[in-house]
Amino acid sequence: MADSVSVIDDVRAGRARAEVFPVASRVARMSASKTMAVTALAERLRRAGADVLDLGAGEPDFPTPENVRRAAAAAMDAGHTKYTAAAGTLRLKRAILERYAADYGAAYDTSEVIAGAGAKQVIFNAVATVVEPGDDVLIPKPYWVTFPEAVTFAGGNSVWVETEDEGFRLTARAVERAITPRAKLLVVNSPSNPSGLVVPPEEFERIVSLAVGRGLWVISDECYDRFVYTGAGAYSAAQLPEALRRRVLVAGSLSKTYAMTGWRIGYALGPRAWVEAMACLQSHSTSNPSSVSQEAAVEALTGPQESVARMLDAYRERRDWLVPALNELPGVTCSTPDGAFYAFPCVRGALGGGCLTSEELATYLLEEAHVAVTPGEAFGAPGHLRISYATSLEVLREAVARIGAALADGRRESDCWAV
Repeated sequence: MADSVSVIDDVRAGRARAEVFPVASRVARMSASKTMAVTALAERLRRAGADVLDLGAGEPDFPTPENVRRAAAAAMDAGHTKYTAAAGTLRLKRAILERYAADYGAAYDTSEVIAGAGAKQVIFNAVATVVEPGDDVLIPKPYWVTFPEAVTFAGGNSVWVETEDEGFRLTARAVERAITPRAKLLVVNSPSNPSGLVVPPEEFERIVSLAVGRGLWVISDECYDRFVYTGAGAYSAAQLPEALRRRVLVAGSLSKTYAMTGWRIGYALGPRAWVEAMACLQSHSTSNPSSVSQEAAVEALTGPQESVARMLDAYRERRDWLVPALNELPGVTCSTPDGAFYAFPCVRGALGGGCLTSEELATYLLEEAHVAVTPGEAFGAPGHLRISYATSLEVLREAVARIGAALADGRRESDCWAV
């Protein structure tokens, strides 16, 4: 009682006491999202009056399609504003399954699908429900920033699958080299964020066959599956033979495909027991995804799909301008992405023989040129930058001009920058 009284007396007297919050170790080991950090810094500069061109965010610059917005308004008017089942409404589950049947000829049961508050939550749930403390999780480099953090939270160990020697394209050979005795899970992301590269269907099946043969489970992150520029078009792990699908969870999202980032709807299809475990976890964390967003998602999935094709055409046009423009910058080399909406140029030649890091370069470009890009360190690939072309050609042209000028200024001002 005496201690509590003294604390109260201190507060009344205005005497501050320094408190050390005991952050749980599983969270203390995690790092904040560097992609979100870039967005936050860009926003601070914008508020200060800077004309910031943001090529850091992984967010479509298109509006949510009108039919989807109308469906959301109608849902609210009809009273669809209450709790739903934790794993999503039956209407939404059926809409997801219909989309996969139409696009990929895939057949799942409603008990094998779950909707969540974005693919990020779905993937987090998937990792948390399969990974035990001490398990190894194979994650190909470069990786999406949340993969290793989800593994850390679950108490697992991230084991990197190195791919740079093969141009960042994932192969079964690279996966085999990385498998450890404690390996339990493999994460595959195709089209890749940040590289935009696509694993060809034949290689994809070889990778999953190898993993399943070694007793691993597989998460296939397919958030950009509809944005593929190659002749083969979109491919999904949902098309794998049933014997392989028994250990594969397909994660998808409406955020990119339908420009619905703020609506927070993602989903997964996979083994019933895995989905049930994820639903159990979700019931105690967020409960159901937004009821209004679910109704809008049904319309997005089952309604007209022309908006997807229009976005893909625009992204292709931007990619075809951006990649050659980046390759004209001194010290920069960039391969052509197969999908998604990111370029991932190597900037080692612009770092002055190592006296700068790509993270320092990204900061320099933001502060001096007011162009926001994401450093490769965020994705386990130092020496690179992720550049989002989910913006207009006008913005891209201005941004590349600013980057070129900033690199030229840096070389003039310091011998360290000489290429």
